[in-house]
Amino acid sequence: SIYEVRGLDPALAREVAVALTAHDALAAHARDELGLVELQRARPLQAAVASAGTFAIGAALPLASAWMAPSNWLALIVTAGALVFLMLLGWTSASAGGASRLTGTARVTFWGAIAMAATYGVGRLFGAVV
Repeated sequence: SIYEVRGLDPALAREVAVALTAHDALAAHARDELGLVELQRARPLQAAVASAGTFAIGAALPLASAWMAPSNWLALIVTAGALVFLMLLGWTSASAGGASRLTGTARVTFWGAIAMAATYGVGRLFGAVV
């Protein structure tokens, strides 16, 4: 057992294992052998609210730039604004995650630009380009 590996003699290891698993064997296994604790449990409601909030903010920024842009500059301003917002997102998420800010910013901006170009290409293919 895991307790023998930790230096307990077999009889004591068995006694410890029986005592720790007497109440809730699955929780004891998750905690002691898998390293899962209550603080690491999934929180789907919290994740959904955070996702909805960040999506709304992410959608509001390009919409705000579209609202403020003159109509003859609309496409350019929204595209440039979206790229700037993607850069800020990459920087912020890399900072929060402890990753390289330059790499995070470049990655999010690059793939966001690719997604926008693909969207433009599909729109052009179907005659829906502004």
